[in-house]
Amino acid sequence: MNLFEKIQSQGHEQVVFCNNPQTGLRAVIALHSTVLGPAIGGIRIFPYASEQEAIDDVLRLSKAMTYKASLAGLNLGGGNAVIIGDSGVKSEALFRSFGRYIQSLNGRFIGGADMSTNVEDINNIHLETEWVLGSSVNKGGSGNPAPMTAFGVYHGIRACLEIVFGNPNVRGKKIAIQGVGAVGFEVARYLHEAGAKLLYYDISSRHLKRAMEHFPGTVIESSFYKTDCDVLAPCAVGGIINQRTIPRIQAPIIAGAANNQLEEESIDAQLLKEKGILYATDYAVNAGGLISVSAELTGHSKQKTLEDVANIFDSVKKIFNLSEQENISTVAAADKIAKNRIQSIATLAGFFL
Repeated sequence: MNLFEKIQSQGHEQVVFCNNPQTGLRAVIALHSTVLGPAIGGIRIFPYASEQEAIDDVLRLSKAMTYKASLAGLNLGGGNAVIIGDSGVKSEALFRSFGRYIQSLNGRFIGGADMSTNVEDINNIHLETEWVLGSSVNKGGSGNPAPMTAFGVYHGIRACLEIVFGNPNVRGKKIAIQGVGAVGFEVARYLHEAGAKLLYYDISSRHLKRAMEHFPGTVIESSFYKTDCDVLAPCAVGGIINQRTIPRIQAPIIAGAANNQLEEESIDAQLLKEKGILYATDYAVNAGGLISVSAELTGHSKQKTLEDVANIFDSVKKIFNLSEQENISTVAAADKIAKNRIQSIATLAGFFL
């Protein structure tokens, strides 16, 4: 399947390739949908093994962002951007050159921090374009979205506990967090303060040490998937829940902050349903950061934003109820709810012509 066929099959509107040899910039911006509003999404840096891998990732991420914004009730579409390279390529010039590409889209894409990018990087992009959120130099800027993302994950976990155990209280529940970087660390904070028993898995000894110092728990020395716990919370890379790992999972709930947790979405979601594991659709539970940065556009107060993020609790339960009613996976249920909203708004354009 060539690139145009792939874009068409997934419903993307536009893909932009960005190149600047002077700054080392190689990036891709994907706009999946602008039906509900401008396409919003993260800007991440990652050392992709190939250009094709980068393209596949940005297409997948941007589509998920469309559904995430729709499900969260935001008047925004879905997009995403990836910069090919590791965090060592960061520079003011690189981000400013990338900012010019965002500016060229004239508001069709609005970016924010994501994997390996931070507020300082967003500040540099903001020097070249107004179409970026999370800048600390912008009056009313939301800054680091990690705490709000984590707050939403916390409420998503609470919803799952109520569904499975009949009570949303996390106190005494064993929750295994994979990845205690920016977001995972904040997830641990909320769960620790609520009395959960925490277990940690991370390839970074520095991250593990920091988490253990602030929120004491147990480091998982063996397989994360086989961990005896109530909730598995993937908060690092995607694709870890798949046909190879699902047979090993013992936990009755999977609910975490990572994007694209399922390797083969429809297949893996159905396998989890058949095994009786409640999967909290990733783009539903990790929408807190998006809701937070979008408040820069709406002008909502911090209290209103906190309330909107806390509503992820109800969103997760709504997805589960539809899943049960129609005997479909939670991913299929979340997709259906998101698509229905997009389609209902899309019909307005034709009606009012």
